[in-house]
Amino acid sequence: MAQVTLRKLFKRYGTFPVVHGIDLVIPDGKFVALVGPSGCGKTTTLRMIAGLEDISGGEVVIGDRVVNNVAPKDRDIAMVFQSYALYPHMTVRENMSFGLKLRGLKKPEVTRRIDEAARMLDISELLSRRPKELSGGQRQRVAMGRALVRNPQVFLFDEPLSNLDAKLRVQMRTEIKRLHQLVNTTTVYVTHDQVEAMTLADFIVVMNRGRIEQTGTPHELYHIPKTKFVAGFVGSPSMNFLLCRLEQRSGALAVVLADGITFPLSAERSARYQEFAGREMLLGLRPEHITDVRPSGPAKDERVSFDVKVSVVEPMGMETMVFFPVGGVEVVARVTPPSAVAPGETMTLQADLAHLHLIDPGTDVVV
Repeated sequence: MAQVTLRKLFKRYGTFPVVHGIDLVIPDGKFVALVGPSGCGKTTTLRMIAGLEDISGGEVVIGDRVVNNVAPKDRDIAMVFQSYALYPHMTVRENMSFGLKLRGLKKPEVTRRIDEAARMLDISELLSRRPKELSGGQRQRVAMGRALVRNPQVFLFDEPLSNLDAKLRVQMRTEIKRLHQLVNTTTVYVTHDQVEAMTLADFIVVMNRGRIEQTGTPHELYHIPKTKFVAGFVGSPSMNFLLCRLEQRSGALAVVLADGITFPLSAERSARYQEFAGREMLLGLRPEHITDVRPSGPAKDERVSFDVKVSVVEPMGMETMVFFPVGGVEVVARVTPPSAVAPGETMTLQADLAHLHLIDPGTDVVV
């Protein structure tokens, strides 16, 4: 196992920059997810760690060794690809043993490592089969096993679940998390799926346009986003954003939205946002913090009721998504199924302002 350190890491294609001098420390034994939309630079960053992409500037350090000019095979890393990359003419055992034989390991050690990895991944009965005889989930397990037998310092995963169906992705997420808990090897995992990142990682690196927007635990990114991009990217459905104005009302601040909806703020929040009084801001509130009216909570409860005209209702079984317009912007709320009304009807909802995020539209920074 080893710590991975990126120092002022750049990647350019010609004069076009795709990774803009990022600094990142991935602690020894941690599971870190690089997440972001397509084209944000996450896969390019992973490939530079692996040695599959030339570095335009900066350093990649694995353990205490700068590996910029070290060949991929000599970096002591193992990579799991989106496409599985199995040899079709080889059995599972042969696929898993191929790299070990190239490294000159003796047959008893090769057999021991393969049998141990197969047992951990529950593929022991598949060792004599060829890839065409396996399902997608089984092929991905074999690809993971091939990486696992190398006993590397670092595991690299490049969107390994993208080719699987939704149910199998959930199952494989559990398998990958269980594997990391067993071997405790430093892991860098690239995905565009923020749900994968949230469920798997010890901490997450959110990338946008070749830069790191924010790094933190899943809890920190979900509940304490630093920018509008992070607030909107993390969470499904994504956070609602509404233009608002902060106005002084009866000695305290209130958030005034379109259509006459007004949310009075607590004394604590009024003091916190006082410098923004009179300014147009963005209000951010997640769907689960806009609900049907429920019994009041403790004395510090910051829930405010308001009426809306429902436009779309999406039953989800244990919950229902309710969509409604505010000032021409579609907003989504999570409500209990019995409380939902039919489209076109008026419904009383409740906003929990304890989870309100106020964003400066000029900088997109959460204040």
